[in-house]
Amino acid sequence: MNFLVPDRIEAGPARIRAAARAVSRLAAERADALDRTGGFPAQDVAHCHEAGLLAAPLPVALGGAGLDAPTMAPVLLDVLAEVGRGSLALGRLYEGHVNALSLILRYASESVLARLAADVRAGHLFGVWNTQPQAGGLDLDPLGAGLLGGVKSFASGAGSVTRPLVTARRPDGRQQMLVVTLEPDTRADLTSWCAHGMRASTSGVLDFSGLPVDRQAAVGEADDYFREPHFSGGAWRFTAVQLGGIEAVFDTVRAHLVATGRGGDPHQAARLGEAAIAVETARLFVSRAAALANDPDAEPARVIAYVNLTRMAVERAGLDVLERAQRSVGLAGFLQTHPLERLMRDLATYLRQPGPDRALTHAAAHVLADDRPADTLWRDPRDANRAGLQSGRAA
Repeated sequence: MNFLVPDRIEAGPARIRAAARAVSRLAAERADALDRTGGFPAQDVAHCHEAGLLAAPLPVALGGAGLDAPTMAPVLLDVLAEVGRGSLALGRLYEGHVNALSLILRYASESVLARLAADVRAGHLFGVWNTQPQAGGLDLDPLGAGLLGGVKSFASGAGSVTRPLVTARRPDGRQQMLVVTLEPDTRADLTSWCAHGMRASTSGVLDFSGLPVDRQAAVGEADDYFREPHFSGGAWRFTAVQLGGIEAVFDTVRAHLVATGRGGDPHQAARLGEAAIAVETARLFVSRAAALANDPDAEPARVIAYVNLTRMAVERAGLDVLERAQRSVGLAGFLQTHPLERLMRDLATYLRQPGPDRALTHAAAHVLADDRPADTLWRDPRDANRAGLQSGRAA
């Protein structure tokens, strides 16, 4: 298949956004056919590569578009939401790729970064696999033979991600990030992935036992993966993908009401208005979280608390839009022939994230301990200072 997109993205935001729209459009057309066990979106990933999106997070000097730079956060938000709007399964995989490259750019040595950047430019899909069972998790060199032992679970893209960034337990008990070289369609067990939605994300168990590893696989130092505020603050990226999924449901409901001539019904109009509020609430939270998480001068505790609130705000917005979509469209929306059916399943599944109660209570604890009034609780102090200076000049 020939794609009418450039082989390499230039460093301009307009070109990156245009490439994301092209990827999203074609992914949306293929998503229903991939809604099955093992339906990995290989063509969509290839399209991401050809459009330059896989390499886009790399600095321009390494062949990318600098999408991981703090100043590019608004562009990255739009790209993640756009891809998620076309396919949440692809959005999940692409966000994992972006997350892996962000960690590599932050912590890897120059030699490791140069080698992995070449792999990115060659079209390898990266991901972050941290989850593992309580027993049998991944160990680094458990037998002293330079081999890995153990598994990772809920590994999105298992069997297709060829450069996963994983955390492995060292002999001293600490966790070491590694980027492991995998061959496609090897070591993956997808039999447990019988999910309600997000089927094409092919999340499964990956067995690393006996896989050789060397020093050049290591990224950063022990426990760098968990360093704050980047560990918790980086969660804003998956909320951007979720935002795209929420918008896709909203757009589909609105199109249904227009096509059926039911939009003028006052009850339908009220539900659509409420859904519009939820969508915009989610976008405002994600936009603010992206800005705060990419502000090098922001207080780390403030970043973590706001991103945790964003996770909950986006989840609530998604659930509100789903409820109104189901009420507005009715039983027809649950039929496999309706475009809303898969969108709702994928979104409901992707909204399930680890530790939501902990995220909410952590944010609440931060708010309780902060003595700033509500109007300045999340406002950038520099904005307040600038406003004060301007007011003084006006006086």
